[in-house]
Amino acid sequence: MASLPYADVDCSLRALAGRAEGFGRFSIGGLHGPIYSVTSLADDGPGSLRAGCRITEPLWIVFQVSGTIHLSSYLNVSSYKTIDGRGQRVKLTGKGLRLKDCEHVIICNLEFEGGRGHDVDGIQIKPNSRHIWIDRCSLRDYDDGLIDITRQSTDITVSRCYFAAHDKTMLVGADPSHIGDRCIRVTIHHCFFDGTRQRHPRVRFGKVHLYNNYTRNWCVYAVCASVESQIYSQCNIYEAGEKKKTFEYYTEKAADKEEARSGLLKSEGDLFLNGAQACVLTGVGEECMFYPSEYYPTWTVEAATDSLRAVLQICTGWQCVPSPLEQPVVT
Repeated sequence: MASLPYADVDCSLRALAGRAEGFGRFSIGGLHGPIYSVTSLADDGPGSLRAGCRITEPLWIVFQVSGTIHLSSYLNVSSYKTIDGRGQRVKLTGKGLRLKDCEHVIICNLEFEGGRGHDVDGIQIKPNSRHIWIDRCSLRDYDDGLIDITRQSTDITVSRCYFAAHDKTMLVGADPSHIGDRCIRVTIHHCFFDGTRQRHPRVRFGKVHLYNNYTRNWCVYAVCASVESQIYSQCNIYEAGEKKKTFEYYTEKAADKEEARSGLLKSEGDLFLNGAQACVLTGVGEECMFYPSEYYPTWTVEAATDSLRAVLQICTGWQCVPSPLEQPVVT
């Protein structure tokens, strides 16, 4: 039977730190800071999530309450923070989280739903943020993206997340004018894209490693390789609905180039179901495609099977798990 990685990270509170696979593997979040307890569902004020995220020192943020936090504006997350939703059921709505000029942030076991307004994303990562891990979150129904990674933000892992009821799901790389996005590196694994329309993800410039994800019933395409991107799709499950095209290639011109280009995509061990069409451009710039092993030595990947598909439908997104016990911080 298939299983998801990180089976042991719930053994103690801070076992998450530094345990991500892929490009976000160095993220330690608030490992070396005290615990901050969210005791209020208010948008701001004493005991609120916003008040904790505003503190500049490292913090491991936990929740003593369950319920919905309605954000009237983006909630800015400062560096060295873990927002740990285990043990409660907390939903963020109205606006989303903004990770701006920060590093070492872990976001775990939260729900995001109903973000409203122009350019409102569930989790917006820009600019110049790095060492980020988003794990076991459920995201749906925002007016813009669910997760956007742009403006030279890099070394990011998105894992075990559930995406639904949305159009432009995940954007990596802002637009062809932002050539600094060539530095972007993202790993997306063991996620379930459940009927979201497109962008699983759409990538400009960056390097993205996709593995053991399940994407079904898209309405435009599953994955899009735009200008100069490199996407390594490994052992994913793509199950088509009415639209059969799995991979799309959009040609755009980088601001510092004369010629327009699309991106590169390599498919290895992927499973295509219900007539999903796997059009992979071969022989064109393959020597420029990155390989994950050039950047990290190991990752937990298994064959794309019906067993994996079943597990991803029940074990992604917010989970009803108890909050682990606190253990002394090892220094």
